[in-house]
Amino acid sequence: MNQENETKSEPLLDKAATTAETEGEGATHGTAPDEPPASAPNVRLPEDLAAAYQKVVAEKDELYDRLLRKQAEFENYRKRIQREKEIFLQDANADLIRALLPVLDGFERALRHRDKSVPKGFYEGVELIHQELLGVLARAGVTPIEAAGKPFDPHLHQAVETVEAEGHRDQEVVEEVQRGYKLKNRLLRPSIVKVAAVAARK
Repeated sequence: MNQENETKSEPLLDKAATTAETEGEGATHGTAPDEPPASAPNVRLPEDLAAAYQKVVAEKDELYDRLLRKQAEFENYRKRIQREKEIFLQDANADLIRALLPVLDGFERALRHRDKSVPKGFYEGVELIHQELLGVLARAGVTPIEAAGKPFDPHLHQAVETVEAEGHRDQEVVEEVQRGYKLKNRLLRPSIVKVAAVAARK
């Protein structure tokens, strides 16, 4: 009996030893479950990251400055075109307005030198037409130049005579022979005037 039990236990011992040797080999040649994985390869960054960033910022600033300059150039171009358009329209209107000024002068002369034999209603009609014509010219930008009682201005007035006039300053406009006009800020026709000349005291 004892010999049979010993014989049966030998294969069990050999199997256990074989299992232990297999597990030992696995521990030696395999990878343990709790072993940390191999580290990932290092990513190579630019050697001078700050310099690369500064370069990008400089390029952005340059593009932004170029954009601002282009916008300013376009705005200046738009303003220049608008000014040229206004000047063109003024030049086109100036010739027509100059042709109408003698008609306006005729109305003013007729109103200054009224004939008593002419009915009052006639001059009322002349005044109405005169005011309507002035209104049309005013809407076009035409304004009369103030001359009488003003100091003589060679840019606005044209003197045809100097007179000695008491109560007036030297070089003061004492009489307006023909009214002058401006088209907006532009001289359309100077005023024809008489200017006071104060005689030197002896």
